[in-house]
Amino acid sequence: MALRYGSIGNPKSFGPDLASTGRRHELIAIATAVAVLLVSFGCVRAQELATPKPSQVTLPRIEANRNLAPAGELAGGVLTVRLEIRDGEWYPEAETGPAIVVQALGEEGRALQIPGPLIRVPEGTEVRATVRNVLQKDTVRLYGLHGRPGDVREPLEISSGEIREVRFRLTAPGTYHYWATTTGRPLAGRAGMDSQLAGALIVDPPGAAVADRVFVLGLWLERAVPGFSQPIARQFAVINGKAWPYTERMTADAGQPVRWRWINTSVFDHPMHLHGAYFRVISEGDGAADVTLPVGNQRLVVTDRMPVGGTRAYTLLLEREGRWLFHCHLLTHMSPEYRHLAPTVPGSFQPAVGMHHPVLDPSGMWGMVLGLTVRPAARSATPVTSTAPARKLTLLVRQRPANDRTPAAAVFQVQEGPQPPALEAATVPGPPLVLMQGEPVEITVVNQLREPTAIHWHGIELDSYYDGVPGWGGAGETVAPAIEPGQSFVARFAPPRAGTFIYHTHWHNFLQLTGGLYGPLIVLGPGQTFDPETDKTVMISLGGADDMKSPLLLNGSAQLEPLRLKAAVKYRLRFINITPNNSGLVVSLLAGSAPVRWRAVAKDGADLPPAQVVEREARQLISVGETYDFEFEPTTRVDLRLEVLRPFNRTWAVAEVQVR
Repeated sequence: MALRYGSIGNPKSFGPDLASTGRRHELIAIATAVAVLLVSFGCVRAQELATPKPSQVTLPRIEANRNLAPAGELAGGVLTVRLEIRDGEWYPEAETGPAIVVQALGEEGRALQIPGPLIRVPEGTEVRATVRNVLQKDTVRLYGLHGRPGDVREPLEISSGEIREVRFRLTAPGTYHYWATTTGRPLAGRAGMDSQLAGALIVDPPGAAVADRVFVLGLWLERAVPGFSQPIARQFAVINGKAWPYTERMTADAGQPVRWRWINTSVFDHPMHLHGAYFRVISEGDGAADVTLPVGNQRLVVTDRMPVGGTRAYTLLLEREGRWLFHCHLLTHMSPEYRHLAPTVPGSFQPAVGMHHPVLDPSGMWGMVLGLTVRPAARSATPVTSTAPARKLTLLVRQRPANDRTPAAAVFQVQEGPQPPALEAATVPGPPLVLMQGEPVEITVVNQLREPTAIHWHGIELDSYYDGVPGWGGAGETVAPAIEPGQSFVARFAPPRAGTFIYHTHWHNFLQLTGGLYGPLIVLGPGQTFDPETDKTVMISLGGADDMKSPLLLNGSAQLEPLRLKAAVKYRLRFINITPNNSGLVVSLLAGSAPVRWRAVAKDGADLPPAQVVEREARQLISVGETYDFEFEPTTRVDLRLEVLRPFNRTWAVAEVQVR
């Protein structure tokens, strides 16, 4: 039976700022989705515990789907595919366990898969799909099996034991998805049994096929609920059905473009971060529509936020050999400490007691992480660097005790002479490291903590060995070490571009990041000088480990001193989000309740192309691991307000901006 036309949604307007109506709607959608999510998380565990368990039966094993083989049979311009939904046992980590029971999609007569079967066809294909609901009692509501473009339909409702049929035509090339729910929740609210009911839908343009890979992000969460015996919550954050270190290992050749398609059918947005290189966002969509970006509007980034239900096509620009990572930058989705969560209020994510330093592999990573090995090119390009001797810096990693003015903190300090600076003078964030483009630097990191650490030079293009991922970084037999207590490590690089970057801990202990081990890294172009009077950096972090209750900090303070500017003077404003998990922060510069105007000039350390260097409303969504640079020139004396909004609980950090 064919689906009926409905009005689930319309294609969104896309772009890097919030000035357009579409982006304002996106901000509203973030808050709405999070509100739904908080309610859902509070209910999902209680509902599943209250549901009678089925009689003991042997459930089919669910396979991880690498999205390599399209489902169905394609003949004469028609794809025939037969899907079914049933319960199965899923192994999101090792194939030997742990296992959890979830609902999954599969082709009839074949193994269940997470993510669901890949539907991939040439442009113009007609799809004839049947879907069988083999669940004992749940009704399935299936979204996304409809034509593209402009054929958004109401969900296909399939009662237990029922088979439904749908036909549609795909005439718009792009990256899409389909998904289902048995709990009646929206995509932003599925966290339990039905959270893995999703699959990729790809429409290829005519002509020769372009080699690419397809990845689907998924999240399963079992939250502890007051009144039940479950003391802690569990979660699995996966890429194509597996969590690191069990995700697929990727390989590529230096200098050769790599194209990836990414789909987010999980309940969270994900800031996806690439180590050691940039990637280009060439298309983006929402599952129902996909927009190929003109070359001038493509974003060159090291971190890109994928919203719930979002799709992306990326081209990776890999120039250096070695082992690299591509991962979600939320701690809760990349640190093994967050596999088990403390029983807190919905929206807050803290590792459970006893989860300090759990290690699944030497890198200390877990969850939404891909490993990528870049093989050397036949003729590798040699970066142009200065012939001058390397500038030498010493960066101390220390523990500052609490006093009557400041709390205890893990801190960075730069030692410039034979004696270390006074520990009580240490600040959070760490001091700005100001480097010159193309000039070599040797930074000796001295660990004075009581535990190991590692430092990542976020956004810097450098050799993998110095990237700051112990047990993984390097090339061939060379593997980067952790920096043990009392030991040091020398990071060597020559930053190839000027811009705003970050240095921060990459050790698997959330207390190091929330405790203060982060700082701005500013690279200046030839002939430039750093003038703190006109170059203002605002680093956004969290004053504690509780995502809901801990205050947002601006340059380490919950009450930042007023920014004092002068009329008719041009300023560069550099914004950095280094919070653990606050992925949807909105930065605004306001006159009263209305935003002023500023000019976007850079993203993640890369200068924007001319088409994106535009004056617009001073409002910007900044995800974790992103940096944005703006030029601002006030014209009159006025009192302004710099505001950073945390949408999911409507809390702010505010600083006065006095223009005189």
